[in-house]
Amino acid sequence: MSTQLRWFSLYCSGIVLLLTACAPAHTPLVISPGITPETAPLSTETTVASTAIASSTPVATPSGRGAGQLVFSSNRSGAYADLYVMNPDSSGITLLAQGDANIFAGPWSPDGQKILYTGFGLTHSYVGVMNADGSGQTDLSRQPDSDEGFPAWSMDGQRIAFTSRRDGNNEIYVMQADGANPTRLTDAPGDDFAPAWSPDGRQIAFASDRDHESGVYSLYIMNADGSRIRRLTDNDGSDYSPTWSPDGTQIAFRSNYDGSADIYVVNVDGSGLHRLTSNQGANWAPAWSPDGQQIIFQTNRDGNWEIYLMNKDGSSPRNLTQNPADDQYPYLKP
Repeated sequence: MSTQLRWFSLYCSGIVLLLTACAPAHTPLVISPGITPETAPLSTETTVASTAIASSTPVATPSGRGAGQLVFSSNRSGAYADLYVMNPDSSGITLLAQGDANIFAGPWSPDGQKILYTGFGLTHSYVGVMNADGSGQTDLSRQPDSDEGFPAWSMDGQRIAFTSRRDGNNEIYVMQADGANPTRLTDAPGDDFAPAWSPDGRQIAFASDRDHESGVYSLYIMNADGSRIRRLTDNDGSDYSPTWSPDGTQIAFRSNYDGSADIYVVNVDGSGLHRLTSNQGANWAPAWSPDGQQIIFQTNRDGNWEIYLMNKDGSSPRNLTQNPADDQYPYLKP
């Protein structure tokens, strides 16, 4: 398997898009299996996919209540995943950004003024940022011969952690909010990906297969400078998508520890492992509400990917999107 396809498969598994959803068979755009940067250099019209996004469809001005909005990806407008915003009561659904390739939603900046995302060109993916109204889309990673993704803000909004393959395998990097001074934090032969900042900015959680056979992942925590890496989970399955509770005491994540893809929480010292969803389809991509009382996630329990909101103990799950399209990667606005 090429490194390009391996990273793409990992991205789709870790952030939760099936390969068929990521790359519709009828289109050559997005990352195509078998094509690498070496065999198919980027064309000028796809080197920075945000340019195509910005020129493709006029962006609507979001309506709604501001704080508490959520951003998500959906293919409800066509074959590709576009960015939408909506209110947590399911009202005010607004198209935010649309283009000629998939756009996977990332988190809001701590001040709610910007949104990170992962964009796709012909042969690569990149970390992008846009204003909250969809304007100002910018490729921050600027690595046309590499795959970049899984962006996460530091809580002061000054730094962005992300995953990069620029050194040949998936490693965790940190850069300034404008893309300057990228610095590698991990250096392992396996896959280190999906970083998540602690609320105090001192630690980063991430997924890695460094202590397993390739493709079997546990969660780890390290200091924000890459030092003192320690293992958080040690399950029989694979663990993905760590996200810290706002008070810094717990991490929610997705695991197939019991066979199905479910949402779990664990204390940051590794104790108190608790499953929040159970035998209700596949459940992925958890993210905490700003007050720490609820968790938003995606699930296919209704036959397609929908966005649900539940209490932090797993009770009272509620479908927010109720659409026949695939709605994924939700993040609540601070």
